[in-house]
Amino acid sequence: MVATLPMSRARGRALASLAASVAADPNIFGPRQTLEEAIERLQALPGIGEWTAQYIAMRELREPDAFPPSDIGLLRAMADANGKRPTARELLERAESWRPWRAYAAQHLWTHDAVSVAAKVQPLARAAE
Repeated sequence: MVATLPMSRARGRALASLAASVAADPNIFGPRQTLEEAIERLQALPGIGEWTAQYIAMRELREPDAFPPSDIGLLRAMADANGKRPTARELLERAESWRPWRAYAAQHLWTHDAVSVAAKVQPLARAAE
């Protein structure tokens, strides 16, 4: 059985706005724009913020340089040895050297974060058995 969480009203409005925009302009995700133009256009839609715009650019537009610096998984993956996470601004500055392939770096960091989280959770799950 898969647990589902209720969608917030704000998220529902954002999704409806995005769907209406795609219905009005089926080429909204077309390759005719730069990353910056795509982000700006997406963020102009109600409820679409920086993270969502970057994620859409990464996944749907297949932008190799899209990068959501405020993503919690990316921030966790870049924590130092003491567990101190960088700020989104610090991560964005660090990611400059990864251009034009920051989306690939994000994928790598998300995988690293998932493995790290799993490694921390497994011993707790075993102890609870």
